[in-house]
Amino acid sequence: MFLVLLCLMAAMGVVQVLRPRLLWKTNRPLQRPFVEDYDATEPTARRYLMTRLVGVRFLGMVTWMIVRAVS
Repeated sequence: MFLVLLCLMAAMGVVQVLRPRLLWKTNRPLQRPFVEDYDATEPTARRYLMTRLVGVRFLGMVTWMIVRAVS
């Protein structure tokens, strides 16, 4: 079960690296009570870059955890 959870986390990390705007659009309904104009609060290009960098680090950690769990 732990390995399945790690694989789901790895999939989330891949999406974070490859398509950070997809995560932003997915979370839009959660912003509804707080935000009137979604486009005014969309992250800048620098913020998307930072999201990708954090995603790469996250993927590295998850990969290390998967390798440790399998061996």
